[in-house]
Amino acid sequence: KGYTHYTSNKGLAEFREAVAQKLKSENHMDVDPETEVMATVGSMGALSLAMLTIIDPGDEILIPSPGYANYRSQVLMAGGKPVPYRLKEDDAFQPDIEEISNVITGRTKAMVINSPSNPTGAVLSNDVLKEIADLAIERNLIVISDEAYERIIYENAHHVSLASLPGMMHRTISIFTFSKTYAMTGWRIGYAVADEAIISEMTKLQEHLVAHPSSISQIAAIAALTGPDCYVKRMINEYAERRRIMIQGLSNISGIRFLKPMGAFYIFPNVSIFQMSSREFTMYLLENARVIVVPGTAFGRFGEGYIRISYSISRERLKEALERIAESVEKLK
Repeated sequence: KGYTHYTSNKGLAEFREAVAQKLKSENHMDVDPETEVMATVGSMGALSLAMLTIIDPGDEILIPSPGYANYRSQVLMAGGKPVPYRLKEDDAFQPDIEEISNVITGRTKAMVINSPSNPTGAVLSNDVLKEIADLAIERNLIVISDEAYERIIYENAHHVSLASLPGMMHRTISIFTFSKTYAMTGWRIGYAVADEAIISEMTKLQEHLVAHPSSISQIAAIAALTGPDCYVKRMINEYAERRRIMIQGLSNISGIRFLKPMGAFYIFPNVSIFQMSSREFTMYLLENARVIVVPGTAFGRFGEGYIRISYSISRERLKEALERIAESVEKLK
């Protein structure tokens, strides 16, 4: 069928058109598939291209902490300076706009937001998103909006794309992936949405780095976007059940406190009561419970005192892991 040939550097026209239709119906974003959308090698490819496009040497980029570890790496590789802004448990891990405003300097070029969040599971509220939009407009910032987990949300949470807010389409680089919603991690396919000028520069970079994402992956992604949605809904329901098991299990472990995750498939418990660093507690669980979790400091210095647990495994293994954690924590008392 000719699917093995080179594609445009920004991806197949059919891919971009399918993405534009999805954005209009699901994200309330009206975009031009020819000039404002590009296929990328997963969301990581989009993030890398975005950083390389907007950062000049010494530019400061605000990144969430705790937040996805690769934000810091990507800023550094592009020659910028990552500046963390703190997400606090007391604020349900929602950004404090006043604190963010206080760390903005004359070198601040952009800020990164991630909703739903890896690692906290927080979903940014409409009010916070409006405040971020107001701040970006007032301080002339670009916002990189990582929306990898957009479909994986629970209860009354509602995902809103920042670019859909008034005045934000032309100062937001929205990043999406097929890895999480469609479990297509190995296909390495995602897309970026931004102003025509930014997409043009990102496309030039992609041409010289990877030419374009795999043509086969683009065809598979079109099938995912245009095919039945029942499979996605079924998996989200499964994540919701695993989340229920996780919440119930951790609630029965004395000393561990946590906020209910409203999106993604992670929970971010506070384990500071055990008088260990996050890394020490992680190693304790590995050695005593044979359970692997991630120390909060892997997501920035403000992750100290926390661990990230993923519930992307089967219910049976999840229950076993929780039992092992409970037994190991009991020994600490």
